[in-house]
Amino acid sequence: MIVSASYKTDIPAFYGRWFRTRLEAGFADVMNPWGGAPFRVDLRRAAVDGFVFWTRNAAPFLDQLDRLSAVRWPFVVQVTVTGYPRALERSVVPTEAAIAQIRALSRRFGRRAVVWRYDPILITALTDADFHRETFAKLSRALAGHVDEVTLSFTTIYRKTGANLERLRREQGIGWRDPEAEEKRALLSELATIALEAGITPTLCAQPDLLSAPLRPAACIDARRLSDVAGSEITALTKGNRPGCLCAHSRDLGAYDSCPHGCVYCYAVGRQDTAKRRHRAHDPDGAFLMARNPA
Repeated sequence: MIVSASYKTDIPAFYGRWFRTRLEAGFADVMNPWGGAPFRVDLRRAAVDGFVFWTRNAAPFLDQLDRLSAVRWPFVVQVTVTGYPRALERSVVPTEAAIAQIRALSRRFGRRAVVWRYDPILITALTDADFHRETFAKLSRALAGHVDEVTLSFTTIYRKTGANLERLRREQGIGWRDPEAEEKRALLSELATIALEAGITPTLCAQPDLLSAPLRPAACIDARRLSDVAGSEITALTKGNRPGCLCAHSRDLGAYDSCPHGCVYCYAVGRQDTAKRRHRAHDPDGAFLMARNPA
């Protein structure tokens, strides 16, 4: 079994102590976000082939990664770095610090253990196509030789995402738009070419209608990459979460509305104040990351 921690929240940045406690206990309990019964995830070494971590800030989690590495428990860290203005990403680490983290992770654990994510691509009055071309090129140059893959995607306007973006327009006067598919494909192709010139393979996360060369479809939960890190084969069925998703089957430990980073495009957080409140109420010794769904 592969464990994801987590595409619903940033466990490395905010909930590292809880993760360590759950590993020591050998299990974690997870609330079903769709109103079903909670379930238990077995976290004993014999049950878990490896981990995929998702984060904007790996620094608070380095000690835990070192512990996993010391016992040869394989993991891959998906690190999102976009370089967006603070109005869109209120409390992520500065871009230069994020670049330094990826470089350090790559040196410490190997390039196959780190994937750079430049997603979601958001078109706003502050981040037009030229912004993305210039920023992505700078990031690609900075990360060349330290990562072998960058995963891209355009913002999907889920309910929470749309509400947050409209709040941004209303409260700060920052407009946004969802481009037509042809415009998205053109920009993705340009960014993919920039990545290749830096020696980084560009992949596209679960947007098959936007996929064209030189992009490849992404498998964010990637059993082959985990196998490379482990030095032995890890097998898992492909079980995507949505059309075009090539992720291997995994169990996710996260909870929605619990990441206080404050990124306006986030599909997992409805309101930042709710996420902050839930983060403050979190019990690092509890079996659940968040025992109750948000009010």
